[in-house]
Amino acid sequence: MRILVSNCNTTEAMTAAICEQAAAAARPGTQIVPLTPSWGPESCESWYDSFLSAAAVLESVRAVAEPFDALVMAGFGEHGRQGARELLDVPVVDITEAAAHLACLLGDRYAVVTSLARTAPIIEESLRATGTWERCGGVYATGIPVLGLEDDVSETSAQFAVQARRAVAGGADVVVLGCAGLSGLHRELVATLDVPVVDGVAAAVGLAETLHGLGLSTSKVAGYAAPPAKRRVVPGGPPSSGGVA
Repeated sequence: MRILVSNCNTTEAMTAAICEQAAAAARPGTQIVPLTPSWGPESCESWYDSFLSAAAVLESVRAVAEPFDALVMAGFGEHGRQGARELLDVPVVDITEAAAHLACLLGDRYAVVTSLARTAPIIEESLRATGTWERCGGVYATGIPVLGLEDDVSETSAQFAVQARRAVAGGADVVVLGCAGLSGLHRELVATLDVPVVDGVAAAVGLAETLHGLGLSTSKVAGYAAPPAKRRVVPGGPPSSGGVA
């Protein structure tokens, strides 16, 4: 199968890291197809970034010419999954939702470890929409900006470990990584924490493969029915001066 993996921002290096992560999790024969929006924020760290990103990702997905069997949306807590489910006839799996649902299968209470504290309300809103927030023991922030996560990988790993230990000490028995593109970090944390650590990209790829294999996709009889044709085409996107550089 072909899985389209959309980055939520315009940073190509992050898209490459996310797709490397996705390919490592995929079954033999699954093709990972990267997608970077042509406009929008270079990193998503606020409500404004998230809503702008959603529009950019949806427009970019709509413009993909080659067929694909599922979409994985690789932005933790970002908006847009509902619009993508309206737009597409294939499964749409968001890494936030995928990670939370898997965490609920692995323990009684999970916690999210992410980048900046200001993104916690966005993550909470996303988890509430999926019905998984009541099982969440909190969102723990490392204080590292999204684009700084790979500047010093050892320091990033150390800070995620510190916050993950805080989460476990606070009652979480599963840890969810609230970021994308940090390949291998979940394996490092499992070795030191002795609790399951869920990587959202790997979780989403696995669920996308499962849905495709079972012949299941989004219901189209109610809220996710295709949008009216007159609203389907969004011309272009904002002018360059109106985006976030």
